[in-house]
Order: sequence, then structure tokens, then C-alpha cells
Amino acid sequence: MISPQLENLVKTGNLKAEPASQGEFDGLMRSAKARLIDACNASLAVESRFDLAYNASHALALCALRWHGYRSDNRYIVFQCLQHTLGIPPAIWRLLAQCHQLRNVAEYEGHLEISDQLLVELIGATEKLQKQVEMLSSVKS
Repeated sequence: MISPQLENLVKTGNLKAEPASQGEFDGLMRSAKARLIDACNASLAVESRFDLAYNASHALALCALRWHGYRSDNRYIVFQCLQHTLGIPPAIWRLLAQCHQLRNVAEYEGHLEISDQLLVELIGATEKLQKQVEMLSSVKS
């Protein structure tokens, strides 16, 4: 089913329509699952766990977007589209957008302060995404 909201993002250049690929979908899922498992490893540094959980959430959000036949080079847009690709409530994609901003500060300014609470929320949100993405059927070719 074509989403008018996603089609509007194509018109504005924020998304590109591109046929989905089962191989790409499966690869993103494998990556997300491995990263999420590692993010739950309490022996790792909080910063490492945040990075793993954040990247797992992005891979899952991208899975959903690719399943619908779209792609974006903008991570923030990928998270915002969760409302339309998986029916994810705004509170979750806003949390992921907040984590995206923190990730950017860490990447470009070298400063990362992550609370234990934020990490717990990020991991919980990522687990919810994983459950939703796993319910998608095979990619239609």
C-alpha cells in the first residue's frame, strides 16, 4: 500500500523510491539483531552500548523503509518515517531522533554523555522496532 506521506517525501527529495531487496532486508536484520544483542551486554561501556543500540535501531528503521520500497540518505528522515512504515508512535521515533542528535554530537564534536535511563529507553525502543519489523512479510519483488 502506498503511503501519501511517504510519496510526499519523495516529491520533496527526502526519500527515493527504490524497489526493495530481500537480500538487503535480511542483511540489515542480521546486523540489527547482532548489534542489539551486543548493546545488552552490561560489560561494555555505556558509550559502546549506546552506539550499538542506536545503529541497531537505524538498521531496523531502514529495514521498514526499504520494505516499503523507499530509501533515504538522511538518518533523521528514516526515523521520522517509522510512523508511516510501522505505525510507531511519535514518542518512540522522537526518542530515536534525540539519540540521533546525541550521536551526531559525539561523531562531529567528540562529546557524548549518555544516562543509564536513556540507554534503557533506547534499547527498549529498539526491541519494539525489532518485533514490528519481524512481523513484516517477505519483500515483494
